[in-house]
Order: sequence, then C-alpha cells, then structure tokens
Amino acid sequence: MEYGRSIETSMGMTPLEGLVMGTRAGDIDAGLILHLMRHENMSADDVDRLLNKESGLKGLSGIGNDMRDIIEKASTGDEACRMALQVFTHRIRKYIGAYASIMGGVDAIIFTGGIGENSAVIRSRSTQRMEYLGAIADEDKNTDIRLSNEKNVAVFSQPHSRVKLMAVKTNEQLAIARESATLIKERHKVNTKPSIPIAVSARHIHLTQESIDVLFGKGYELTEKAPLSQPGQFAANETLTLLGPKNKIENVRILGPSRSKNQIEISRTDEFFLGIDAPVRASGHVENSPGIKLIGPNEELVLNEGLICAWRHIHMRPEDAESFGVKDKDIVDIRINNELRPLTFGNVLIRVSSKYKLEMHIDTDEANAAELPRHSEGVLFKTEAEASLVRRKTKVNTV
Repeated sequence: MEYGRSIETSMGMTPLEGLVMGTRAGDIDAGLILHLMRHENMSADDVDRLLNKESGLKGLSGIGNDMRDIIEKASTGDEACRMALQVFTHRIRKYIGAYASIMGGVDAIIFTGGIGENSAVIRSRSTQRMEYLGAIADEDKNTDIRLSNEKNVAVFSQPHSRVKLMAVKTNEQLAIARESATLIKERHKVNTKPSIPIAVSARHIHLTQESIDVLFGKGYELTEKAPLSQPGQFAANETLTLLGPKNKIENVRILGPSRSKNQIEISRTDEFFLGIDAPVRASGHVENSPGIKLIGPNEELVLNEGLICAWRHIHMRPEDAESFGVKDKDIVDIRINNELRPLTFGNVLIRVSSKYKLEMHIDTDEANAAELPRHSEGVLFKTEAEASLVRRKTKVNTV
C-alpha cells in the first residue's frame, strides 16, 4: 500500500500466482507446465489439480498444509518440512524486497491472516536480514504476541527500527459485512447530472521560495504571465530546463505562487524522453520520488526528489462535493462526453477545498487519448469537453 492505495499484489489472473500457499504452488517456471504435459503425460486437468490441490506446503512437506504441523515436524528434524519452511519464508522475503524497491522503501511491514498473526516462527524467519530496509525485529516481543479482539495489533520491531514490524488480527467476516452493507445501501451511487469542466495540464514546475532564490537570486519573485483557472494560481513568465539521464526538455513553465515543496509534474511521454520513471502521485506527495536537475538562465539546481506524474484529479468546492455525493480523497470513475472518442477514466482522485473551482485536471497524454480539442493555449488550458461523474468506488475498510 502506498498513500492508501494498493499498488501491487501477488495474485495474478488466478490465485495460483504469488507466494507458496497451503496447496497451491505459487510462482513457478511456466516451462514446468509444458514439461509435465510433454514428458509426464499429464493433461491440462491433471496439471490444474497438481498445482492447485497437491502443491504448496502440502506438496513440499509431504504431510499436509497445516503450518503448525509442519513447524512441529521440522523441529524434530524432518527434512521435507524444513524445506517447506525455508521455501515459504524465502519467498516472503523476496516479495518484501521487491515491493520495497517499487515504493522506494517502506514505513511498515504487516503480518496478518492465519499464519501471519499466529506464527512467531514464520514472522521471525521472514524478517531476518531486513536491516538494510531499516526493519529490525525484537524476538522477545515477537514470541510474546497473543492477538485478540481486545488487542488486535502488536508491534514487534525494536524501538530504534525505522520500519515498524506489526502483526494484525484479521476479521474477514466484519469486512465482508461492511462492504455488503455499503452495496445494499447503494452508497456507491452518485448524482450523475452535473457536468465537470476539463482542463489539461502540460508539464510544469512548482518551486519553494528557497529554490527560486537559488535559481534567480535572493528574494526573487515570480512574475505573472497569465492567471490559471484555479483561484490565486498563475503561470509565470519564468521557465527552466529539465535535464534527465537521456534528454532534456527546455522552456518548462513555472507556476506560482511558491509552494512548501518542490514538485515537477510531467507526463508518461516526458518520462520516456527524459529517461526517468516518475511515480503517479497526488500533488504534494513527493516523498521517495526521483530527483532531477533544473537549469535556469544563470544557475542550476539539483533536486533530490520531486518528479512525479500527477494523479488525475478533480478540484471541488464543498458544495460541489455535496452535490455529487462524494468527499475529499474519494476515488471515482469519470466519463468524458466527447463525440470524437468518448471514454471513461478510472481511478480519479477527488480533492475538496473552499479555495478550489470545479474542474477536472488531466495531463497531455490523457487528453490525447480522449482526443480533447483545445479551447485556449497555456500551461493549463481549457477544453470544449465536459465530464460526468459515473460512480464512486467502493472502499475497502481496514479492520
């Protein structure tokens, strides 16, 4: 999870992909399937049964899929059970490392579900050699964990561990009941009558006053070229060059006024051209994002972070949000009412503030996909198209 959103999952088209499971194999070499069918004379149904019903912990241990039995037998020297434990926890560490790499580090690692919340052995083995991530386990705390309805969260990382290690009790029945109640009450439906103006945001730069001082001189103030649609915002006359590993992009407009964080917003096309993989983020969330070199008319500035691909979003006033039946940070689907190429954008973030004006912001790649005609030129230009809010996503409650 990153900024409250799921960005990766170990499940593929079916539950067969991912970690070693009770009776499922998890990740395997696809060539194994061909080998079994060609050389072991197994049919597709045979392979299906083998990988889904006879593999995983059951196949590795030879005694079944109950982790408690496997741990007990492993402690008495059973080699098959020892191998099952080793493969199981090795895969967990492998996935943790992969996901940490995708997010640029983690704040917490959570163990849950039957094995995660009940097995101190698995938690211990799975968090070994995690110091490089900043995750340092306290074995005494881990061993003492006893989760209950009254105490449903336990931390077993050491006090100086940068990353929290946690065991969390699950309550799947409650989660299912909550989501069912939401669907029954039709709370995911919204008013679809109002339309939303669309503005297309080209690549641009937000700077702190400190960065402006470095690039243009102490106490320098940005000069306004044109006002933007959002109140108090403007496109400045000043521009900079973005220098990436592969190429550079010149004349990138600075937007004013200054902000509390440096933030450079580019499109996916710009990412490929510059040679940088920028994460999709909501405005202001630049932690662990790539940096970039800014070149001004006289000075240069190297940023350690701040380069993002903006998460498509809608600015709303509180009264707009009430009209649509949504609230701040909701995720919605948006239908673009365009005769040339109508389409629906999913995963659109709602941002609500009394300072905003109702408007949807998308980048140039997204506008091109919808073939939106320009109404006026600029860093943030209006279009002749409008959008309708289709539905609000059903949220998953954490328990």
